Amino acid sequence: MKRFLILSLIAGMFLQLSSQNFTGAPEGYDIPRTGILQGKIDTIVYNSTTVGNTRRALIYTPPGYSKSKKYPVLYLLHGIGGDEKEWFNQGKPQVILDNLYADKKIAPMIVVLPNGRAMKDDRAVGNIMEGPKVQAFATFEKDLLNDLIPYIEKNFPVLKNQKNRALAGLSMGGGQSLNFGLGNLNTFAWVGGFSSAPNTKSPQELMPNVKNAKKKLKLLWISCGDKDGLISFSKRTHDYMLANQVQHVYQVIPNGYHDFKVWKMNLYMFSQLLFKPVTPSLIEKYSNIPTE
Repeated sequence: MKRFLILSLIAGMFLQLSSQNFTGAPEGYDIPRTGILQGKIDTIVYNSTTVGNTRRALIYTPPGYSKSKKYPVLYLLHGIGGDEKEWFNQGKPQVILDNLYADKKIAPMIVVLPNGRAMKDDRAVGNIMEGPKVQAFATFEKDLLNDLIPYIEKNFPVLKNQKNRALAGLSMGGGQSLNFGLGNLNTFAWVGGFSSAPNTKSPQELMPNVKNAKKKLKLLWISCGDKDGLISFSKRTHDYMLANQVQHVYQVIPNGYHDFKVWKMNLYMFSQLLFKPVTPSLIEKYSNIPTE
């Protein structure tokens, strides 16, 4: 009983500290504004040799988009119950990004919203927890690397190197992002896991070669709500990075659940750091839990 009380007291102090140190997105960050330039969202169709048919994705091009310029790319992934339209329908990424551009807080980038369920019938219907449907989220690694990225780099004016590619996602897509991003550091330099799900590999599997990862990673972002039942997967990843002195942002969002309130806020903050110099002071600014 005494041990339980001590642990409860420590947990309470931890949550109070995280709440005091956390600065989220400002009011209105996800509300459309009038009188500002707007980006554009389109649907693309690409051939997937991995799946054996054509697949759809959404693509956001920023305000002032020009084919005469070259842009970095963020690949933004959905959860197990979603598809390529989940972010668009529930997360308003185009609104969040348009507002950030208007405030001059974000580097110009293209954002690709794929369907992370790499199978012929990739709709989020029926029992989404069936084995083949869950396996399709792992198969998406090949589709992403071998089909989608080459399609984007052939058909859009993008920068074709590791330091100009980012990968992030929510829940199942957060696990995918950590698995695929940290597993392919020759392809991605910026990796974000928002409320990452149980598909997330163990930290030792995610980053077996810490020295190599430190050289190649520009930013590792780990975030989860404090009331999210999946927080242990984010925390164990953070603990491993902390123990191995891997620079990263770690956030525990106060009163945060497993929902788009958390994920939209993550996109707002994470996107502001992309494709810019990342300093220890910025890591400290966005982390409300010690990372050193």
